[in-house]
Amino acid sequence: MLDSRPSDEGSVIRRRRECPSCKRRFTTYERANAEPLMVIKRSGRREPFDPNKLLRGLTLATQKRKLDPEVLYKFAFGFEDTVKEMEITSEEIGLRALAFLRELDPVAYIRFASVYREFASPEQFIEEIRRLEGGKELLQRRALVEEPEEEMDLETAAKLGTV
Repeated sequence: MLDSRPSDEGSVIRRRRECPSCKRRFTTYERANAEPLMVIKRSGRREPFDPNKLLRGLTLATQKRKLDPEVLYKFAFGFEDTVKEMEITSEEIGLRALAFLRELDPVAYIRFASVYREFASPEQFIEEIRRLEGGKELLQRRALVEEPEEEMDLETAAKLGTV
């Protein structure tokens, strides 16, 4: 072996080697084989997290919106790095995606919410839009009086319809 050093922020070991018989040099990379993030579906079934699946849902919600696809890609493919545990519920993934879209684009948020929350009537769309607009007005009022915004967990925010 000629040379060995960490690469890719320490997650990979790069080794330069030389073949003893032909004397040609080559490089090998060693990566740790980490356990995948597991998603617990509503049915109780577990499956490995697939960022492409999340990206597909985000892309559908943002279709024909003037948004940089790179932002969606970074969210979907960086998602696994934000999860501290080895398992996450599909509900939690949906709530985090809703929170992301709410900040990114209100139309995309409503589209995603309609599928995620399984809207069955036009009234549900109207109610969600009212909650979305009410949340913006509330945030604007809080900013005017400079009150610190109370933090709310995603589950509570979802129940209140603010995510």
